[in-house]
Amino acid sequence: MDTFLLLAGFLLILIGIVGSFIPVLPGPPTGWAGLLLLYLTSVIPMNWWVLGITLGVAIIITILDYIIPAMGTKKSGGTRYGIWGTTIGLIIGLLSPIPLGFLIGAFLGAFIGEMIYDSKDPSRATKAAFGSFLGFLTSTFIKLTVSLIFLGLFISKVWEYKAVFF
Repeated sequence: MDTFLLLAGFLLILIGIVGSFIPVLPGPPTGWAGLLLLYLTSVIPMNWWVLGITLGVAIIITILDYIIPAMGTKKSGGTRYGIWGTTIGLIIGLLSPIPLGFLIGAFLGAFIGEMIYDSKDPSRATKAAFGSFLGFLTSTFIKLTVSLIFLGLFISKVWEYKAVFF
């Protein structure tokens, strides 16, 4: 059972890292679930402080994930169209074979969304798209950083108890 929990936890940590880029997957909460599975093994002693603090961080980051892009869009004069465009462009960019397509898709999606809202002012749409894109990048960077920290915690605990696991 411990091997199953270890592998499932590691898989959730990896999904959490991928979820930092894909809006549909909640990155940090999924990574936290991987940490929880690790601590549920009979090998690793339960540490409620680590789990509590990392859960709090995962919840805060998840909330900020909705606030930061909206703030970036609002500060640059953007609209909800830019936020939706960023999300749709990101998904299309992830599915495209273009390297870093998710970045290009997110920016183009924000620009197209803003142009749909107000096609008379491309300079305003460019500024708003840039703000929306910058908010997306900031949010993604924070989620990725937290997810990588969760991976580091996971690996350090497994390494500490490797003699019992392997």
